[in-house]
Amino acid sequence: MTAAPPSTAAPPPGPVGPGPVEPGPVRPGPVRIVVITGMAGAGKSTAFRALEDLGFFCIDNLPAVLLPKMTELASHAGTGMPNLAVVIDARDANFLSQAPGMIDEARRAGHRVEVLFLEAKDDALIRRFSETRRRHPLSPEGTVIDGIARERERLLELKRSADSVIDTSTLTVHELRAMLTGRYATVGRNTLAVTVLSFGYRFGMPPQADLVFDVRFLPNPFFIEALRPLTGTDPSVASYVLDREESQDFLARLQSLCEFLLPRYQREGKSYVTVALGCTGGRHRSVAMAEALGKHLTGLGIAAGIWHRDKDKE
Repeated sequence: MTAAPPSTAAPPPGPVGPGPVEPGPVRPGPVRIVVITGMAGAGKSTAFRALEDLGFFCIDNLPAVLLPKMTELASHAGTGMPNLAVVIDARDANFLSQAPGMIDEARRAGHRVEVLFLEAKDDALIRRFSETRRRHPLSPEGTVIDGIARERERLLELKRSADSVIDTSTLTVHELRAMLTGRYATVGRNTLAVTVLSFGYRFGMPPQADLVFDVRFLPNPFFIEALRPLTGTDPSVASYVLDREESQDFLARLQSLCEFLLPRYQREGKSYVTVALGCTGGRHRSVAMAEALGKHLTGLGIAAGIWHRDKDKE
């Protein structure tokens, strides 16, 4: 008896493997948004350019009602806009009152939104308008002080809802840019950005500082003739400041405190921390100590930038 030849009939219809999968709709992803706002003359243009240089997609004078639509566009894959910065300020006369609601709507959609408010004292704003010979946008025919008053009133609700308020009264353009670059350079990496700042009490307390430590208890290199013209970044000054038992003890305690606090700040949703160290002139002791602390934090994998506010001042 011979075996039957193999069947040549076609197999029954049906799926043999997974087969082609129809592409589904692209789901929008969360966007990091920085809303730049504040007083005319307080540095919004500087902030805009600093964030643009860091790779943010930046839009100036965006009407508040368009923020949700712009965020929706930026959130779709392929747009290349994971980080978005928009300027919303008192020029948006028609829709400014809706800005807080539009910002809340973007947050409810899952986007990470920070409102950065740039402030300055009246005398600083008046001086800046005088130097540039610009008219205040809210007082084209009146006085600058009238425009400032109107603007403060219009921006009151935005200021109250701001995540960060930076007073730029005593900051130069370069100092503000350095501060913002240090703050936003790590945006998108889900890390806490730390700035270690040295300053001189002679030039005023840094208003943006979260933690302030006074190192004027240490011997001052200013009174050593060979060290006076140098700064704390010079090895000889750093050695004079740091190679002491009290300096090492203080530095160890400060490092331990930062290691304790910084992860807890991040856990609570804080994105930026500024640790400020001050001495009399901001050139020697605070600079050397800030350098040592910044390098220690960087060695721990913490995104720490170092900014010496007054190092080059006489």
